[in-house]
Formats: sequence, structure tokens, C-alpha cells
Amino acid sequence: MEGKSAWCWPSTILLLIGGLNWGLVGLGGFLDRNLNVVNLLLGQWPTVEWIIYLLVGVMAVKVLVMMLMGKKCC
Repeated sequence: MEGKSAWCWPSTILLLIGGLNWGLVGLGGFLDRNLNVVNLLLGQWPTVEWIIYLLVGVMAVKVLVMMLMGKKCC
């Protein structure tokens, strides 16, 4: 990770989790099924689920701000 921000991998992983999860939520809507993987894995612990959603959102805002500033995130 030479020359890369310490936030690079956490940002990438959380944005991939968020993007894939939202894609599955959309697909599940068409199939009339719950394909929200985060909810399926952490539904018994709603606070942990909400923390995951918050982290994904914070990382998305961070990447957006960096893009608007003309900087590369990773």
C-alpha cells in the first residue's frame, strides 16, 4: 500500500459491501424476497447492522469529498 491512504482498503471494502448489498436489495424487490445480506447476517443485532450502514455512508461521503477535491482515494 505504498503511497496510498490508510483509508484506501476500508473505503473500498465498505463501498463494495454497500454496493453489492443495495444491488441485492433491488433484485430482491423484483423477486419478492429479502436479499439484504447485511440484515440477514446481522438482523439479530440491529445496532451492529446500523453501525455497518453508517460506516458505509461515511466512507461514501469521504470518497465523494475526495473526488470533488480532485484527489484519488486509492
